Amino acid sequence: MGHLEKTAVENLLRTFIDPNHGVDLVTAKSVKAIKIDGANINVNLELGYPAKSTMNDLKVAVEQLLRTLDGVESVTVDVTVKILSHAVQQALKPQVNIKNIIAVASGKGGVGKSTTAVNIALALAAEGANVGILDADIYGPSIPTMLGLSGLPESVDNKTMMPKMAYGLQTMSIGYLIDAGQPMIWRGPMATNTLQQLLRDTNWVDVDYLIIDLPPGTGDIQLTLAQQIPVSGAIIVTTPQDISLIDAQRGLGMFAKVNVPILGIVENMSMHICSACGHAEAIFGEGGGIAMSDKNKVDFLGSLPLDIAIRQCADSGKPTVVADPDGQAAQMYKTIARKAAAMLALKTKDFSTRFPNIVVQNT
Repeated sequence: MGHLEKTAVENLLRTFIDPNHGVDLVTAKSVKAIKIDGANINVNLELGYPAKSTMNDLKVAVEQLLRTLDGVESVTVDVTVKILSHAVQQALKPQVNIKNIIAVASGKGGVGKSTTAVNIALALAAEGANVGILDADIYGPSIPTMLGLSGLPESVDNKTMMPKMAYGLQTMSIGYLIDAGQPMIWRGPMATNTLQQLLRDTNWVDVDYLIIDLPPGTGDIQLTLAQQIPVSGAIIVTTPQDISLIDAQRGLGMFAKVNVPILGIVENMSMHICSACGHAEAIFGEGGGIAMSDKNKVDFLGSLPLDIAIRQCADSGKPTVVADPDGQAAQMYKTIARKAAAMLALKTKDFSTRFPNIVVQNT
């Protein structure tokens, strides 16, 4: 019977790739402790992203892997989750009570960005995170409709607003503050200021991820928002069509300009699923999202079908992830949400809130 070495255990864990971000457990700093007691191994894993639906699979798979070591009698693996705050653009400070802001953007309208944003927010919540969503689409706020919310937000102190709640999500939208039929005729600076106010004057409570549904396009408003709001990462929503990809490319460029990491690309409406017979057809062409992510060396988070049920759920105020939590589309949104959060977990942590260490060097 061989003597169990910590290095042997660690080397084996280096071969285990976390499917959510594609990096091995050791490199991803997910291995918190390895304890060896005779022929018994105990490993503590800590994930930096919510993963309720896959934690048990991970635990079982790692346990199986470690049992292949010579001389092992028993293996126990404990998996916990700790969501940390990640770095934002250099000149900015992270928003109080929000660990991470994730912007969801698209190069043009009509690609289903808001539906995707809402379902990703609900998916992150389903995976165990505390989630908020801010509807930054000042001109066409659709989040209230999608979450079945309306009416003015409450204010306790007459200065700040309480987020309106739906399905466990904290939400805020200009749509709560104006009449639905009233057109918004604002210039860029007004829109930007309004958004800053919605972000700052809302009493967010311990949010792990605030999803910001940005207005479509890559104009001045989007650029200003990307510069002024402390964002830890962005998700770009595109469709398979080439023109939409050219527009999405602009979105990638915009975030690169302001040093916001792209967590990945979501390809929406990738296949049309016939509601009568279930036949899937790529009516908008295929492979665009993957080609774009390869070209730009950003991650492809996943593709979603053009499925009438997804639209009907969103229009009725009960999006897919809560309407049909075990359905195929909800599973896809959860996979996308886990991958995006896992990609963010690999990024630089935010140290601005910690006291700096002063090091005196001989120069």
